Amino acid sequence: MLELDYIKYSCFCHIYYLFLDQLFREGFVKSHIKCNFYSSLFLHILLKYRTDRDSLGPVKIPADAYYGPFTGRAIKQYNVTGNPSHQNLIKSFVMIKRSAAVANIKTKTINKKQGTAIVKACDKILSGKYIDQFVIDMINSGAGTAFNMNSNEVITNVALRGLGKKQGQYEFLHPNDHVNMSQSSNDTYPTAMHMAILFSFKEMIPAIDKLIKSINKKAKQFSKYKKLGRTHLMDALPVTLGSEFAAYATSLTNARNQIIASQKELEQVALGGTAVGTGANTPKGYRKTVIVELSKISKLSLKPQKDMQYALQSKFPVANASSALKNFAIELGKIANDIRLMASGPIAGLAELGIPAVHAGSSIMPGKVNPSLAECMNMICFSVIGNDTTVSFAAQAGQFELNVMLPGMLKAVLDSTDMLTNFLPIFSANLIDGLTANQNRLRENIENSPVIVTLLTPKIGYLKSADLFKESLKTGKTIRELVVSKKLMTNKEVSSLLS
Repeated sequence: MLELDYIKYSCFCHIYYLFLDQLFREGFVKSHIKCNFYSSLFLHILLKYRTDRDSLGPVKIPADAYYGPFTGRAIKQYNVTGNPSHQNLIKSFVMIKRSAAVANIKTKTINKKQGTAIVKACDKILSGKYIDQFVIDMINSGAGTAFNMNSNEVITNVALRGLGKKQGQYEFLHPNDHVNMSQSSNDTYPTAMHMAILFSFKEMIPAIDKLIKSINKKAKQFSKYKKLGRTHLMDALPVTLGSEFAAYATSLTNARNQIIASQKELEQVALGGTAVGTGANTPKGYRKTVIVELSKISKLSLKPQKDMQYALQSKFPVANASSALKNFAIELGKIANDIRLMASGPIAGLAELGIPAVHAGSSIMPGKVNPSLAECMNMICFSVIGNDTTVSFAAQAGQFELNVMLPGMLKAVLDSTDMLTNFLPIFSANLIDGLTANQNRLRENIENSPVIVTLLTPKIGYLKSADLFKESLKTGKTIRELVVSKKLMTNKEVSSLLS
């Protein structure tokens, strides 16, 4: 938001400069030097700045900003997606910083007044304030250092205001020395990464459960509707529409359970490992204390990863969670495609299912109804599968003691969970719940398909059945008609087989 205001003001100032330039050309202002001076003065008056300082030197920061010099430099470099970081990542980081401050107070590593100011600042942010100050793009510096520092600086400046100081008075409370105390980007970002995915899974699972419930409901509703099965896209033995939907529910339930199982690995976190998993600069007892505190505030069952170097080197838990999402998307995409095929028509297609009209299907063909929600679901599934490919590449791209590809990896996973969380309830309520069975078409397909001759094979043999199949295709007569006319079976016996 602040950056957007800056752009607006800069544009306004540029127009003002052009106005002064015109005055110069017409002789009202005697030199371009004065033009530049007036323009700069106007910009300074209009946009108030403060000067923060970091290890690289002074940085101009908008006076009312709660971020600091590291962020001020970073936002000029990491303009990637144009969007700030995910809410679940922000929440996770602030919880980590709060828990670290509590642990540092308990281990007497930080001054109690400073530690308490940090805790109070984090509580304000967790209540929903200052969220717009987390301005770093989701894809930023390797290992997420830019986002870690954005968090440190915002919390510091909120805490400074709580102490009655101004933003940027880091001699009283410092982003690195105090808010980042006993931490490193090496251990905070991987921990926040796990937490953000766990939070997103928590939001997504009810949406998956709703979809499975809707499909199970259809399985019961369609349980008595016989239909022609298909293999290789060709006619096969009859099944019921209900059993087909029950199989869909089974596949999604299995995929859901894999997502749930992947959470166990994510609950083991790297916090306390600091640089390269050594635990350097952490006081005795800190790691246990900070993770207990973090579990309490996040309501997640977090545990210390026993091998801290593994926690920083390997992204297996994240890759595993992403893979579970991908497998769910594969199953879901298959179901969406089946629905599209079964609903195709209504004249030249299969027309076995009726789909609810959520909007007009065509801008030129009146009355056309398309499987638009199933198509949208397909595109989401493709995206989830593509995101998993991103995670796979990023997971194997870590070198030695640290995987630095975390921001891109996390963005891919959270994009997937967000799409599923947002769209699954719509897909369930507006497509699955509204599906209807075209009973007449289902019955006709079974009666008219020669493939049901397969059911006669045990009685009349494979070769004789094959001859009947060919005759049915050639004459257009149904298997029932041929079998009864040739006195191979009675009409009642055929009905009994088809049931």
